Amino acid sequence: MSTLPLAALEIPVSTRKSIYPPPFAALVEGRLKRRLGDHFGLANFGVNLTELAPGAISALLHHHTLQDEFIYIVAGDPVLLLGEKEHQLRSGDCCGFKAGNGLAHQLVNRTNRPVLYLEIGDRTPGDTAAYPRDDLAFDKSPDGSLILTHKDGRPY
Repeated sequence: MSTLPLAALEIPVSTRKSIYPPPFAALVEGRLKRRLGDHFGLANFGVNLTELAPGAISALLHHHTLQDEFIYIVAGDPVLLLGEKEHQLRSGDCCGFKAGNGLAHQLVNRTNRPVLYLEIGDRTPGDTAAYPRDDLAFDKSPDGSLILTHKDGRPY
């Protein structure tokens, strides 16, 4: 934990590549996260500087029950999947995702250059995520640890 200012790119890339079980973890292989908020010991919300390699995705298409999210494109031209629609984003664009509205979202890098963006989300207890296109269910145990299963409850 640090209290001194520094360049965001000096914060090491997270060694945890994904919370997803196989086969979903392979889908986000080209994603690198620098957990800026964790570096400074922030507890109420997270801030990540995330890089998507060409062809990479930010996450599975998902929406949260309680967690608001926000993205700001620092560099590159990703496509934002928002529900059934696609939006071409550019450096300087941003978007917020209100919790509980059921509108799934995902960033996709369809270019041959990396995409760099900030993602900010709160850490509201009891949040769950839904994955409308994938057989994945996300929940948290009472101690806060993640539980990822098939939608019918079978473990991965």
